[in-house]
Amino acid sequence: MAGETALVDVGILFGAVAFGGLLANRIEQSVIPFYIVIGMLLGPSVLGDLPSLVADAASLLEDGAAVAGLELELGRGIGIEILGYELFASASQVALAETDFIYVGAELGIVFLLFFLGLEFNLQRLMAARERIGKAGTVDLVINFGIGLILGWILFGEFLAAFLVAGIVYISSSAIITKSLIDLGWIANDEASSMLGTLVYEDLFIAIYLVVASVLVLGSGDIGEALGDVGIAVGFILLLLLFVHFGTAFFQRALETDSNEFLVLRAIGIVVLVAGAALAIGVSEAVAAFFVGMAFSSTDHVHDLERLLEPVRDAFAAIFFFWIGLVTNPALFVDAFILAAIGAAVVLTTPTKLVSGYLGGRIYDLDERRSVRVGLGMVTRGEFSLIIASVAITGAGFGIAEGVANDINAFAVGYVLVMSILGTTLMQYSSRIESIVVPRLESRSSSAQPSDD
Repeated sequence: MAGETALVDVGILFGAVAFGGLLANRIEQSVIPFYIVIGMLLGPSVLGDLPSLVADAASLLEDGAAVAGLELELGRGIGIEILGYELFASASQVALAETDFIYVGAELGIVFLLFFLGLEFNLQRLMAARERIGKAGTVDLVINFGIGLILGWILFGEFLAAFLVAGIVYISSSAIITKSLIDLGWIANDEASSMLGTLVYEDLFIAIYLVVASVLVLGSGDIGEALGDVGIAVGFILLLLLFVHFGTAFFQRALETDSNEFLVLRAIGIVVLVAGAALAIGVSEAVAAFFVGMAFSSTDHVHDLERLLEPVRDAFAAIFFFWIGLVTNPALFVDAFILAAIGAAVVLTTPTKLVSGYLGGRIYDLDERRSVRVGLGMVTRGEFSLIIASVAITGAGFGIAEGVANDINAFAVGYVLVMSILGTTLMQYSSRIESIVVPRLESRSSSAQPSDD
């Protein structure tokens, strides 16, 4: 039955990410790259296409042997049977596809990660730091969106494609960075304030950007409609801010219960409902979940929410990272142009994020070491870059050529995969990097200061 098969698929999913987590823990690495790679391996493009991949590999080996003057026949050996079952064909049957459960689970992973981010960043703290957030966020926007426009124009030679590429390389991954902050124990550190403030700025900007990008890509050309959609997005965000400011008493009463079960159900009901409503009108569900978290942060239930919902957050976060790998087709990276585009983007935009993050840390009056850590932490790209790529695919053949849209999608997927692994690795080994970089920065800073003579 379909239900039985679906349940087996869910079991394979959780078993696979559990194994990835165990392996990552054994070698003391971040779990995020392991979840992504496992998703890729179990997806339809690798495990699902295993017989064809094995046959192609055997053919390549035979051709190579023939060129070397050797005779090698692997055709008969690739159809291995065990207990009457063809090994590779049977293995391909357990490959996972992007089911509704996995897709919605990934959405919930984003929602819960950003909800927890909001719990650490209440409205009073946000308003108190609004000047710093504005300055650090603007520096981040000008540097990274600017370099993205230039790169996109060089790659595709048209404004709309450049506009989409700029968004892809500009926006850091709130979900992955938040997860890394929690895992590494940085969430309560001084550098977290700069990183979270910049992420808030990026998420608010991207909420408006996605509306504009969607209108441009779909090619309606209706300026009034575009302005109306932007107005709805801005209005919803302002409504959330007002709700956060004046709704503390409501959120406090909503969770007044002696039952952990009721508290969890009420909290999940509120955050998922608000996030879903936001997504339905074109506002990022991540932004909405963040604001709901901020609303709860002013109540007396923060400790209970963190304690009870942490396992829920981590389970759905694992699905989100697994989903990134699952929808990634390694064959996309065979194209020389896509590989070159990804390589150029990684080489150009990693330093720009390091610089803008470092400058953001200095705007927050952090010392050299913590400012460097901010730069390292902001390198990761993720969910929003993939959302922008999906906008390009949706508009293929309308406001943007189908071939260009497919190239942008392939570029975004490869870029996110590389930057998600690179970013989490940089955060994982930040201490070693800081020990090399910080003394040089401090030396340069002290030499630049005028002497007392």
